[in-house]
Amino acid sequence: MLTDILKLRNIAEAPSRIIIGLMSGTSLDGLDVACCKITGTGSETNVNLLHFKTVDYDEDFKNKVRYVFAQKKVDFEFLTLLNNWIGEQHAQIILGCLQEWKLKSDDIDLIASHGQTVYHVPKTQHEYDYFNNATLQIGDGDVIAIKTGIITISDFRQKHIAAGGEGAPLAAYGDYFLFKSDTENRILLNLGGIANYTFLPANCTTDQIFVTDTGPGNTLTDAMTQRYFGSQGLSYDVDAKIALQGKVDEDFLKAMLRHYYFEQTGVRISKTTGPEVFNRDFVDVMLGAVNDKKGRNVLATLCEFTAVTIADNIKHNCKEIFESKSKHTSIYLSGGGAHNPLIVARLKHYLPKLIFKNTNELGINGDAKEAILFATLANECVAGTSQTGAGTKNMPSISMGKISLPH
Repeated sequence: MLTDILKLRNIAEAPSRIIIGLMSGTSLDGLDVACCKITGTGSETNVNLLHFKTVDYDEDFKNKVRYVFAQKKVDFEFLTLLNNWIGEQHAQIILGCLQEWKLKSDDIDLIASHGQTVYHVPKTQHEYDYFNNATLQIGDGDVIAIKTGIITISDFRQKHIAAGGEGAPLAAYGDYFLFKSDTENRILLNLGGIANYTFLPANCTTDQIFVTDTGPGNTLTDAMTQRYFGSQGLSYDVDAKIALQGKVDEDFLKAMLRHYYFEQTGVRISKTTGPEVFNRDFVDVMLGAVNDKKGRNVLATLCEFTAVTIADNIKHNCKEIFESKSKHTSIYLSGGGAHNPLIVARLKHYLPKLIFKNTNELGINGDAKEAILFATLANECVAGTSQTGAGTKNMPSISMGKISLPH
């Protein structure tokens, strides 16, 4: 038996595992690195966050990714080279974190690498009848395994698509393992580049879980901050200081809300989207008839757009929480947008019956939540004792991740 296979078996059979979860989102802020001690699997999973750090990307890294990110046509040679290069960059970041935390590669059982999404295209977003859902994350797992000497799990989203899902959002798995409650309805809202939430009714089973993207989180506000204020060195609107000085343009807002993605029927539908749809071109089209295009007003309207689309989605798809009088519902925020006071204030305005909290109150660092999620999925991939989920589109009964051995 290969040494790495034997090691993998020992890791799977151990009572706990030390797993580094990596998350690099569509906002391209940096790489979230979460070093976790995980015991148990499935609904018995327990996570102890040992170390966490976000390593900021420099402009060279961001520009290389932007060159191919969410583009229908790309330089294929550049994309191929970038796949390995990002793997090397992520490996170096991991080794730097280990040195800072006074750890060695031998101290880590697994790396769970989400990779860098460069294109996400569910069937609802493309025009080809003969193709299904698809997604692409780069940052090769084999490169990370070789460069760090640590068994690496990557490409989580591909299995979800193969099983009939859309590859996103995957938060439902980790949210169910870590945050379900017998007494409280919970909404786990992640305000990343794209906003998504998991609805966990009190004492729920897997077939009662609902998860969906709602539309833009920070991706449009970040893009427009860079357009209007990038010359001032701003890549995002810190604490919404600029947006808070602006006014909502109702015509601009109404134009954006007419996009097909926000059409709602009487049926609860889980769906996904990305910057392939909601990007600068989308904003430019919607701004066409707007006379006053001041940056602060654009940002104020985009924050309102994020809050409205999230609130409308929750009201439509989680009607039972507004009808029930027996159990209260808390909404737990995570992601970069949780630090945007304007978006949070507007969410509270539109959802006054919900109790707003941060996932920190559940024992999980909100900024580290997504990286912890993928560490949890890697734990299931290696040590899970039963298939996860009830076989629904939201949660196919699968383990996720491809295993790369370092030798």
